[in-house]
Amino acid sequence: MAWDLIFWVLCFFINIALVASSFYQLLSLSDLEADHLNPFEASTRVNSVVLPEFVLQGFLCALLLLTWHWFMFLLTVPLTAYHLMLYLNRKHLVDVTEIFRDLNIEKKFRFVKLGFYLLLFAVVLFRLVISAFNSLHDEGDVHVF
Repeated sequence: MAWDLIFWVLCFFINIALVASSFYQLLSLSDLEADHLNPFEASTRVNSVVLPEFVLQGFLCALLLLTWHWFMFLLTVPLTAYHLMLYLNRKHLVDVTEIFRDLNIEKKFRFVKLGFYLLLFAVVLFRLVISAFNSLHDEGDVHVF
């Protein structure tokens, strides 16, 4: 049962990283809109975290598949497939010259991803608490004094 707890702790930290990455991208785009950043700095900041986010999302999806957590896997597959489609079509990076034209679309996309990651965070946190409770409950049966 300890492996289940370790798995959900790993998923929890991966999810925290995904939420932070999405929030950082959204913050950079908002700073660009408020004219606190120039387009080059904003696109460099956003583009620097896009690929690690895609890799983490793909790793989380594969991890859920390999551990037979079907509901969570089916929940994360659409976003992973969308990330794969963006990467294969080479539309995953923000272009410096067209960032102002696509700013509202990019911000909406990041808001939706942030909402999805927060929903995933709630589910993972719930499963983590249940797994920790079950792990502590099972340990109590083994160590009878």
